[in-house]
Amino acid sequence: MTQNPDQSQTPVEAMSFEDAMAALEQVVGALEKGDVPLDQSITLYERGAALKAHCEARLKAAEEKVAQITLGEGGQPRGMTPVTGL
Repeated sequence: MTQNPDQSQTPVEAMSFEDAMAALEQVVGALEKGDVPLDQSITLYERGAALKAHCEARLKAAEEKVAQITLGEGGQPRGMTPVTGL
């Protein structure tokens, strides 16, 4: 997935999981190169931390939704219980 040119300006909370992961990969790549000035490195690190937290939260929410699916006889979904707070 290629990153949107304006994605570095996109608020983290507005990003999809996939976009946030792509942005995080770019942040990590830039930091690993080591040719970024210190001030920019700090900014990138902060954005990377926010992207990581966002991805973890999106994954946790997805896991909670999956966990709410109960299986009946034969392994067929019997119903879903809404998860509050999502």
